[in-house]
Amino acid sequence: MQAWIVQVIVAIVMAALSYLFMPRPKAPTPEAAEELDVPTADAGMPVPVVFGTMTVRSPNALWTGDVSTTSEKVKM
Repeated sequence: MQAWIVQVIVAIVMAALSYLFMPRPKAPTPEAAEELDVPTADAGMPVPVVFGTMTVRSPNALWTGDVSTTSEKVKM
């Protein structure tokens, strides 16, 4: 065999091996889920009284709505 054919075969095998052994990327978490402050309902927690407009970081509430996220896989 000629030397260049051997080099091409070795290059193809090495490319296939590097593709098989490369680490798989992890799915990114949505930014909204990371920055979400989930409200809690505790009996001893004081109720914040707000005068004007402001953001309450830890509200004492029983229910605020659907705070879950879903991911969908799309075949291309």
